[in-house]
Amino acid sequence: MKAYRGEVFDLPPDKSISHRAALIAAVADGETEITNFSGGFDNQSTLGVLRDCGIGVTQETVRSPQGHVRRTVVVRSGGLWSLTKPGKELMCNNSGSTMRMFAGILAAQPFESAMVGDGSLMKRPMRRVADPLRLMGAEVSLSPEGTAPVVIRGTKALRPISYELPVPSAQVKSLVAFAALHAEGESRIVESLPSRNHTELMLGLDVEELPDGRRAVIVPGRKAVPARPFCIPADPSAACFMIALGLLCPGSEVFLRDVCLNPTRAGYIDLLVDAGADIGIENLRSEGGEKIGDLLVRHSPSISPLRIGDPATVANIIDEIPMLAVLSACATGEFELHNAPELRTKESDRISAVAGNLGRFGFLCEEFADGFSVSGRGAIAPQNVVVESFHDHRIAMSFAIAGRALGLEPEISGSEVIGVSFPNFFDIIGNLEV
Repeated sequence: MKAYRGEVFDLPPDKSISHRAALIAAVADGETEITNFSGGFDNQSTLGVLRDCGIGVTQETVRSPQGHVRRTVVVRSGGLWSLTKPGKELMCNNSGSTMRMFAGILAAQPFESAMVGDGSLMKRPMRRVADPLRLMGAEVSLSPEGTAPVVIRGTKALRPISYELPVPSAQVKSLVAFAALHAEGESRIVESLPSRNHTELMLGLDVEELPDGRRAVIVPGRKAVPARPFCIPADPSAACFMIALGLLCPGSEVFLRDVCLNPTRAGYIDLLVDAGADIGIENLRSEGGEKIGDLLVRHSPSISPLRIGDPATVANIIDEIPMLAVLSACATGEFELHNAPELRTKESDRISAVAGNLGRFGFLCEEFADGFSVSGRGAIAPQNVVVESFHDHRIAMSFAIAGRALGLEPEISGSEVIGVSFPNFFDIIGNLEV
């Protein structure tokens, strides 16, 4: 088992913030410069659909003398109704974020459009996209199974809405907010559990704390969105993989720079620290409403097993659960998860994918409808274990980390899918090896 030591400068820019910066720029009045935009496939899909709808998008890649890559994207738009009817179906590839959030903007445009994706995205549920948009006056049609293609006949006469999210979802909250920007009056989006709040911060929306503990995002309709620059911090979901590597491998010490530490995104760090992980935060500051800091991660041989079931916690760490499950299993032989049925509708059925692949490494797993448990390791996996990625970037990266932590070299089928969010994943791991 190798030790991993070093300073990581080029973690991927935050995927969620990159999507939102591009979409906000598409409805802003003027020219928006986005520094350190993500080069992942999903974020490039968002730029692609904007171009196909007539929005001006240019992208420049600059490599520093140290070899670090930064992308600057410039988006030019004339405001809320600057999109033009696309001449073809809008291809979102594997990006559910693109399809769901862009639907809110398309719902307000006076033309018909259709969004499609790759084989995985075409199977993912989209009724939660259609329902609020129909209430606002847009016509939305889906497949008989409630999946893509998402065909939207938009209207400039969208109605304001008071909408309570049926399940915590930052993507649905954002699509309603984007649609509500165009509506004829003020809208309110109510969530019972907090989800990531980048859209509210980036648009400068007011948030009302309700007496019963819920919160309402207030969206003024038909108010011009001024163009302003964005600088994208490092992705905390990507940082999770490097954190796991540092915690699991003896002798490791990894330093991660400029990570987004928004409380709605970095809850997994608190969870790990409470379990005994040696993770320090340095140079904490606020930029554009987002908390950003540097992380120092050291090998931690005494992490307690993770047992996750509180719905608010699950909502806060939903993207990091695959890596947290693998980390806990490799460190302690145990893990338990409940109240996470949403994981079955991600890029893959992540409950089945994680439990099944842990089984290939010899771990004893039991699946539930809303989670799974790990209760030890009954056998030592052979060196030639094969991991199935299920075309899911987080599954592929989680088990690449598992292989290194367990001193194995698994074959990961479909590992190229890692490019969706972390194109330089294997380069960084290689550079960190002692």
